[in-house]
Formats: sequence, structure tokens, C-alpha cells
Amino acid sequence: MAMASSCSPPLACASRFLPWLPARRLRAPRHRLRLRAGSSLEEWGDFEDAVKSKDLSRALRFLQSVEPPASPPEAAGAATQVALPAPPGRDWEVLDACIDADDMRLVGRAYQFLSDRGVLASFGKCKNIVLEGPREVTPTVLKEMTGLEVIKFAPKKWGLSGNSPYVLIGFLGGVSYLLTQGVDVRPNLAALLALVTADAIYLGGTCVAQISCFWPPYKRRILVHEAGHLLTAYLMGCPIRGVILDPFVALRMGIQGQAGTQFWDEKMQKELAEGHLSSTAFDRYCMILFAGIAAEALVYGEAEGGENDENFFRNLCSLLDPPLSVAQMANRARWSVMQSYNLLKWHKKAHRAAVKALESGYSLSTIIRRIEEAISSDR
Repeated sequence: MAMASSCSPPLACASRFLPWLPARRLRAPRHRLRLRAGSSLEEWGDFEDAVKSKDLSRALRFLQSVEPPASPPEAAGAATQVALPAPPGRDWEVLDACIDADDMRLVGRAYQFLSDRGVLASFGKCKNIVLEGPREVTPTVLKEMTGLEVIKFAPKKWGLSGNSPYVLIGFLGGVSYLLTQGVDVRPNLAALLALVTADAIYLGGTCVAQISCFWPPYKRRILVHEAGHLLTAYLMGCPIRGVILDPFVALRMGIQGQAGTQFWDEKMQKELAEGHLSSTAFDRYCMILFAGIAAEALVYGEAEGGENDENFFRNLCSLLDPPLSVAQMANRARWSVMQSYNLLKWHKKAHRAAVKALESGYSLSTIIRRIEEAISSDR
């Protein structure tokens, strides 16, 4: 599982902060005020260029250079460093440079930097939720906790849904009508089937996914699904690199056949590198993995997408030592989707805000801001 930029305020907007420094303060005795290195108005243009060019390292270095000093000068005659205030919302824009970052640790540092400055108030606020609730989740328990049968959380194979029989009947009826009118469409159908098969084998269904995106109900489901991944990862404290909604862009980034959300779990990566995986890290990762399915079930009453998420979950389970049995995998999947469902239900307003922001084509920084604003308004 992996995944439009918003307009930045003009550079001139930063100048309106300068008059806030009274002249008499600049002439205060025994103190000399000077701007910190990297905080001039001109260099905010460098930050904007770094964000536009997706140079996360340069953008983050600039923000660190204008961070206010941690403590006042000790000596009375010491020079005081005054960082030029960042224009409102400008520091958020560093998240827009994460999408092209090859080093996910750098992405993690960007989120940590904003968290330390109090910008990302809700980032990681639910990371301990994996310690709560029952560990054994039967289909009955899942229904009691969510109000939905377990079958409602099962992704539909080959795009089949509750309306599929009617679509199939209509399709066969249309083909039969054309044949009775002397129009033989069988060669065309055979060619179409061959193309779809080739797309599924070699491109992971990218072409079919791209065509399906033009159908508004299907596109809306994708947004709901990916917003579930994004919001859950954010609340669980996993930095998000980006959300990819274009199937061909996803293909170029190694996400075959569909959209995807790219997030990073530092603890899980560290544990895997050490040759072990704790239950806490695995549970948190599984919650994010099943959050797309949970989001669809929450909004539509059942899930259609998420087959690739399930496949990735099974592959991940096979890497554990010892591997999970089929019964253990089913229980872990039910537990994960139940936790994600309830988490999204508690933050339904934030999920709707994320869906709307994705639908509007906003950048990642704006989406995260919409999430924070929605959570803040619920407090």
C-alpha cells in the first residue's frame, strides 16, 4: 500500500510582520537585535522554491534555521537573535515536499519538527489505542461493536457488489439484443477481455482503474477509502509521505492498479531490521492497513475495495516467526478492522474533512490542516 498543490501566500505577505517590532525596542540599551541566519525575507523565497521542487531536506533546514531560540541570552550584553516570524500556515507547507523524499526518516523528522512546534496537535494522539479492547474478535463480537456483519467488511472480488447481478443481466441482455439485430460483438468482446487480462497481469489493473475513476461513485469510494488510511495513520503517529489518486502515477511509484496512501512506521521498520516484530507495532500497522475497508463500511455500510490491502496483510503474516495460522490471521483482521472502524467513527468529522480536501485536489499540508481543524472543532 502506498497513495494538486494549494496556492502559497505571496512572499510579500511576510513583510507585514516587520512593523510589529517597535523602533524603541530596536534601540534598547545593552542588547543588540539581529535576525538569525536564514530568516531574511528573501530566503522565504528559497523555502517556497524548495517546496515547489519537492526538496524536503532544504525546506526543513530553512524552517529549522528560523526556529526561535530555546532560551534567552545569559549575558546582559549578549546579542539577541530574533527569528523572523513565519507567515501563518507557511511552515505547514514543508509536508508538500514529502512526496518525492527517498529517505522516510527525513519525512519523519518533518512531522516531528512540526509536532514539536505545536502545529500537529493530533498527530499520534491515538497511538496507544492498540492496547485497548478485546483481543479475540469473533464475527459476533465484530457485529456487536460495529453493527455490521463480517461479510460487509470483505472486499468484493473483481469489483462485484450487491448490484452486480443486475449489471450482469443488463449486459447479457444488451449483447443478446445486438446479436438478434445481426450485430456480432463477440470478436470485440474477446479482444476486450484479452486487453483486460493483459492489463491485470502486466499493469496490475492500472488501465481499468484509470477508466473507472471517471465514474463519480467509484471515484468517491476511492476518496473515502484513502482518507481512511490517511486519517488513521495520522492519528496513530505514522508520517504520511503522500496520497496518490492517479493509477498511472501510482504505477510509476510502484503501487500497481489503484490509488494508495504511503505512510511510514519507524518502530516497525526498526524492529524488522533487528529480526523481530512486536505485537504492538504489528497491530498498529494492521489497523492502518484495514482502515480503508473500515472507512468504506462506515460510510456505505459495506466495503468494495481493499483486496490489495488484504493480500498485503496475508503476505506480511507469512513473514512472522512463527507465521500466523489461518484462524489467527482471520482474528487479527477482524480485530484490526474493528479498531479502525471505531477510530474513524469517533473522528467522523475529521474523516469527512479529509475526503472533501482530497476531492478538491488540495495538497497534503492543506489536507492535514483540515483534519486538525475538524478535530479541534469537536473538542
